[in-house]
Amino acid sequence: MIPDKATAAKAASKECLMPAYSQHLASRRPHLCRGLAAGLLFTAALVAPRLAAAEVVLPHILSDHMVVQAGKPLVIWGKADPGERILIEIAGHKARVAAGADGRWRATLKPLTAGASPLTLKVKGSANTLEVKDVLVGETWLASGQSNMRMGLTETGKQPVFGAEDVYALPARPQIRLFKVARQKASAPAEDLEGRWEICDSQALKNSQFSAAAYFFGRRLQDELKTPVGLIDSTWGGTRIEVWTPPAAYAPFPALERFAKAAPGAKVDGSPLAGQYNAMIAPLTPYRLAGVIWYQGESNVTEPLAQADYADKMRALIGGWRSAFDQDLPFYYVQIAPHLYHVARSTQVASAQAAAELREAQEQVLDTPGTGMVITTDLVDDLFDIHPRNKRDIGERLANIALTRTYGRAGLGHGGPRFKSLTIEGDRAVLSFEDLGGGLKSSDGKPLSWFALAGADGVFHAGQAVIEADKVIVTSSQVSAPVQVRFGWDEAARPNLVSQQGLPAWPFRTARP
Repeated sequence: MIPDKATAAKAASKECLMPAYSQHLASRRPHLCRGLAAGLLFTAALVAPRLAAAEVVLPHILSDHMVVQAGKPLVIWGKADPGERILIEIAGHKARVAAGADGRWRATLKPLTAGASPLTLKVKGSANTLEVKDVLVGETWLASGQSNMRMGLTETGKQPVFGAEDVYALPARPQIRLFKVARQKASAPAEDLEGRWEICDSQALKNSQFSAAAYFFGRRLQDELKTPVGLIDSTWGGTRIEVWTPPAAYAPFPALERFAKAAPGAKVDGSPLAGQYNAMIAPLTPYRLAGVIWYQGESNVTEPLAQADYADKMRALIGGWRSAFDQDLPFYYVQIAPHLYHVARSTQVASAQAAAELREAQEQVLDTPGTGMVITTDLVDDLFDIHPRNKRDIGERLANIALTRTYGRAGLGHGGPRFKSLTIEGDRAVLSFEDLGGGLKSSDGKPLSWFALAGADGVFHAGQAVIEADKVIVTSSQVSAPVQVRFGWDEAARPNLVSQQGLPAWPFRTARP
């Protein structure tokens, strides 16, 4: 803002009464203290732009206590005056950039090596110098999804997560850092979001209601890798996958054309598009990550076309995020857990098979490279509660996938027996599996449960199943010539077939309609 005449006159008079300052200005602008009205107005015009110079600004994610990703180019970005020259420095690495015409700037520095010694990031412009302190270099993961990923260790009105009090009693974990993204929606991609990095301790976990599954995931990574771990919790309960997906990501999928052609912020099939992506993911995309963990799908069970579309929707989300982050990010996710959807949500879910069909769609996404999935059929304590309280095993199973596939660790169980093939021998259906984990067994010593057989008529009957070596044999007195087998094919199924490592077998059906 340019000062009015009176303000300018006062400023000039004050300058003339301050010899040192006046002499400094006079050496650069000899006319400043010559005392006439024309000179005063000229002074105001020259001084005003200097007073209005904007300071260099960083986004919230680039702040004290952050963990930056080891081994990847370090991207630092922000805003300043157009054309402003900015110096960025960390650990002896420097970069100089100029802000563009819109004030945005971005610098890329050389990769840093993981380490527990804190660093300071310095960002200097002409008007100010910023120091981001206590920066660690390690492994940073983004956790996202709906309420089962969002669920904290303890929440008002809900039963605490198993082991919550034990976690709170533990000392601080200064090598784990937490960033909780504030819930926001936006009609277009935002430049920044609300949140701050915190050192992991009981107060940080309680105050932010940080994702319990993400915490257990990060704790296991930090224990195994002995390196700092940064966790970003960007979650929102009750959300469908469409609100997290960038609109351009639908284009490769013909079945999702209605989403690709929708106007920004429009609703398709009753769901608004991209609001949470725009506000809670897009501002993070310059940040370098090790990967993503995802737990979502419960809200899509209520969608009429869930079984037909969900696999492509997940593929779109994964591809869209990888493109936006410009990184081929590992994407590990959780299969939705058993829950009585058609009982608890009878007006929205008509069939006990709707959740089974969505689980199948989630499994189909594994044809996308760099993905992995956790099975949860053994982790449910209450079929009427959509939120399993055993978030520790969920987080640790996700971590075991990451340790195996991203970090090259061997011998860690992360997936149970998975259907491989079906052979018919008279009235016997012979099932073969992969990922046996040392062999098959019943988790409780009882006969195997949740197997069903159908003949050519397509009518399923409960089957009797036994383990023979590394195969399962299924028969039924009501099916003399079996054609199809289903296992765990129900929203509430909690089967007892597991590997010798104790990991549950994946639900499946041998034929689709």
